[in-house]
Amino acid sequence: MAQQLNISRINELKDNAYDNIMSYDDPDTPQALSQFTGQIRGVLLADPKMLASVPEYLPVALFERVKFPSDAKRKWADWLSRGVQPEWDEFKVSIAFNNADLPLVLAVRAYSEALLVESCAVLYLLETQGKQAPVAQVEEDDSDLGADYGSGYGDDDEEDSDEEGYYDRYDDEENY
Repeated sequence: MAQQLNISRINELKDNAYDNIMSYDDPDTPQALSQFTGQIRGVLLADPKMLASVPEYLPVALFERVKFPSDAKRKWADWLSRGVQPEWDEFKVSIAFNNADLPLVLAVRAYSEALLVESCAVLYLLETQGKQAPVAQVEEDDSDLGADYGSGYGDDDEEDSDEEGYYDRYDDEENY
């Protein structure tokens, strides 16, 4: 039986990894990101258990150092859409690690194979969608899907103004 991927966790790891990557991606210091990822690879190789507190560091460490063959991208898309963790034999042929990173990959696999697969899922998402919308959660039962949503017309208009990134200039005006 195939294990399920925790899509919420993968999306959170993706967001955290992306934020870390972007904080070091500076045009004024073009080598900052590669220096940081190199340091992280060394630290994680020395102590993979560190990933228990900062799991987003593994996708950061392997960022732009793995390849997804085109036929494997379809597999990754399918695994993520179904929320299924690939078996090890499928996984290992769906991604190409840099030879220099194999000791780190093996150390992380010995620590947590699931974390290695999740991190590669994050890398796949970063490659294919960047900071775009997260992968949708896999629903077990779609029968009550509409129960969480109103009619779409006039529902909770006041609540919308509290949403992050929402701004309506008319909310600030008293006279229309």
